[in-house]
Amino acid sequence: MNSNSVSTLAQGITIERWTRSSRMAVVISIIVLVALALAPSVLGAGSIDRMTALFIYIIMAAMWNALAGFGGLVSVGQQVFSGLGAYFTVRIADRGIDPFVAILIAGLVVAVVSYPLSLVMLRLKGGEFAIGMWVVSALTHLCVNLDGLIQGETGTSLISLNAYDSGMRRTIIYWLALVAMAAILSSLFVLLRSRTGAAIQAIRDNEDAALSLGADVVGTKRLLFVLAAAGIGIAGALWLASATSFQPKTYFSVQWTAYMIFMVLVGGIGTFEGAILGAIIFFAIETWFGALGVWYLIGLGLIALLFALFLPKGLWGEIERRFGLSLMPVGYRLKLPSELKVKE
Repeated sequence: MNSNSVSTLAQGITIERWTRSSRMAVVISIIVLVALALAPSVLGAGSIDRMTALFIYIIMAAMWNALAGFGGLVSVGQQVFSGLGAYFTVRIADRGIDPFVAILIAGLVVAVVSYPLSLVMLRLKGGEFAIGMWVVSALTHLCVNLDGLIQGETGTSLISLNAYDSGMRRTIIYWLALVAMAAILSSLFVLLRSRTGAAIQAIRDNEDAALSLGADVVGTKRLLFVLAAAGIGIAGALWLASATSFQPKTYFSVQWTAYMIFMVLVGGIGTFEGAILGAIIFFAIETWFGALGVWYLIGLGLIALLFALFLPKGLWGEIERRFGLSLMPVGYRLKLPSELKVKE
């Protein structure tokens, strides 16, 4: 398939790569990112912190959706990477490295660590993989507790952040989160639109068929596994920078993966836009009802259950089904000539 946005086939049938709405969506996205970059000059401290949290949620949702929605690798243990991202940030910063540089290095270290882990975990299938990742997270949590610097569940703080003025620190974290979100989403979008992206989705749909067509099943899965690990690791490191304190039981909690699953399930699993929409919805619910404590968590569970029963493809999946709208297309769309369309 060539790189043109529209390829003409026999009898006037065409394959669309881009649509007018998707081109507009890209332009609007760029404008929004520029506006967000300038936002700290007009936002208060509380709003900056909340927007930083939103960017982190979007990263987490996009990475879990990439792994499960596009790759078919459902995991309930992705909190291992958010925990490691925060842990490595503390460890690297303790060596005297600037904490913001430590965040970036931590993301790379998580990616490196995830590679040998993938050699083992990708041998597992379905539920075995999902539960296996949870077991890995629990074991990693116990190992981190043994580090004298962490002091068990007492935890520690990213004290090197105190070298920065609180206002400047908050703004830098905001910009880092924004840049990380934009870079990760852009990289994921480019990947999914490439030949490798087509292979990823083919493997999800039918691994044996993809293998028979020459797809590198193991290598493609490993690439996706490492990418998701690195993204979630950076998200965990950014959350640490925002919160400053590190307690292993918080960062290695399965609650993080539960949040990722909720965002993707509500927004639309297997759709690029769905993860972003789900993160925004989750962010709004948390902002308005997070203070309700246990009732807030019960509400999240009920909402997830209702979506699983009545809108299994999520909000964006339903929008695509009803209106055929795709703002960030990662595949191709077959367009029939008007004379071949069935009139209702």
